[in-house]
Amino acid sequence: MSTTVDPQILQKARVWLDGNYDEETKKAIKEMMDNNPDELIESFYQDLEFGTGGLRGIMGVGSNRMNKYTVGSATQGFANYLKSNFPDRDQISVAIAHDSRNNSRYFAEITADVFSANGIKVFLFEDLRPTPELSFAIRQLGCQGGIVITASHNPKEYNGYKAYWDDGGQLISPHDKNVIAEVNKISSIDDVKFEGNNNLIEKIGEEIDTIYLEKIKSLSLSPEVIKRQKDLKIIYTPLHGTGITLVPKSLKNFGFEQVHIVPEQAVADGNFPTVKSPNPEESAALEMAIKQAKEINADLVMATDPDGDRVGIAIRNGDDFRLMNGNQTATLLIYYLLTKWKENNKLTGKEFIVKTIVTTELLADMARKNEVEYYDVLTGFKYIADIIKHFEGQKTFIGGGEESYGYLVGDFVRDKDAVIACSMIAEAFAWVTDQGKGMMDLLKDIYQEFGFYKEKLVSVVRKGKSGAEEIQQMMADFRVNPPQSLAGSEVVNIKDYQSSISKNIKTGEETPIDLPKSNVLQFFTEDGSKVSVRPSGTEPKIKFYFGVKSKLKNKKDFDKVGLELENKMEAIVKDLKL
Repeated sequence: MSTTVDPQILQKARVWLDGNYDEETKKAIKEMMDNNPDELIESFYQDLEFGTGGLRGIMGVGSNRMNKYTVGSATQGFANYLKSNFPDRDQISVAIAHDSRNNSRYFAEITADVFSANGIKVFLFEDLRPTPELSFAIRQLGCQGGIVITASHNPKEYNGYKAYWDDGGQLISPHDKNVIAEVNKISSIDDVKFEGNNNLIEKIGEEIDTIYLEKIKSLSLSPEVIKRQKDLKIIYTPLHGTGITLVPKSLKNFGFEQVHIVPEQAVADGNFPTVKSPNPEESAALEMAIKQAKEINADLVMATDPDGDRVGIAIRNGDDFRLMNGNQTATLLIYYLLTKWKENNKLTGKEFIVKTIVTTELLADMARKNEVEYYDVLTGFKYIADIIKHFEGQKTFIGGGEESYGYLVGDFVRDKDAVIACSMIAEAFAWVTDQGKGMMDLLKDIYQEFGFYKEKLVSVVRKGKSGAEEIQQMMADFRVNPPQSLAGSEVVNIKDYQSSISKNIKTGEETPIDLPKSNVLQFFTEDGSKVSVRPSGTEPKIKFYFGVKSKLKNKKDFDKVGLELENKMEAIVKDLKL
């Protein structure tokens, strides 16, 4: 056995066998040691770490799995860090929420117990709630931190643990690294205080919902339009997740009277029985909703992921529906916001939008045209939240988004928010309908004005320890041997966010990148194409983001130009040997 399993991994497993862990856990470890060395390696070869989405992993036994002990250790480390950061506070407090996944309530209660055992006041949502409401609750209740138990749109085997700071945003540097350092200081499970103090745990729910929904309603820019278009038929599916608690209420609050929910997917269920994956980025997840939309002749389809922070949409296109990707939805939403802010005389010269570096450059073009500032940030909505925090009291955040179906309007939430996004997308749809047009008409208008931008994401999955090593090697190879041309167009600029250097290939000039260091590479070609490469922070994959553009002189050429751009991206994929 010792010849096939690294001795350090065996030692780690034996610590669990000899330590103060429950018998069921010990039995599972013995089973792996005797009969399943591969599983033993995967369960113990590393400790779960914070990535772009926090702590996330497959549920099970071991240091590399989501379980009572990894959740408890993370919470103890976070509790220690909170106490060291707020030493003068009489009462440190945190808010905790969870999604519909298996074990989410259990992990939320474990988290509440550990915090309260450390003398920290806990506001625990009474039942499942969307992740963005947790961000809102932290700010509303004046908490110093927060936790939401979720693995977002990952497969059902996963769960996760997102940590938030007092601004309502997810942990960023230095806090994320410092919390991990605190967790790593815990030498024994005996250092974790699991015995909760019920006097410090307070249940919250409807009272926060009410305030949150009213704040969302205050974002409305076209209430008079909704009054005229209140009968627009909207199909909504929460994909068995938390969106069911608030999205229908918010749409009703805005004035929409024909909101139809997919009944089979309205049931909160961590097994996600009606979908292969509860991810609104995948077309299969919207199939039931689109089928229902056709049956009742609906106008708009929206689907949210299990923790209610991402939304995917499908819009009517003749007798059928067309799925919008994350860049297209962001384009439609930001265009609507910029147009209405201008129409409503709300632009003063101190407004801004934010996007991530892998999101369409079309958002930047639209901001420039409207003389609104824009900022690029690293992948992860926590960086958008950090920009909002940085300019608080100086400039006004209009909205922002990322290509992975996450959007935010307004600044009272500091994470992507599908409750807000569904409400504002529906309003934008009503606004377009009120002009006698469809959303596809609007998208073509935008492309004609700013250029036809088309994007694509290719993910290469490499699971386990060997997969992680292979992904690291792929990034190293791209740094040593970057592509010289893509689809026949010369690479003219390379940005390496790990070295924080942007290099002009033609002149050799290097300029610094003023963003935190991150394992991301970007290649820009002479004809305006962009390729971004980064390992996922939450899943065992390396992601390739492709962006190409062309002119759309005539809307009748939409399909033709779209196909040309699609072929161009395929040529780039081929050049990269993916």
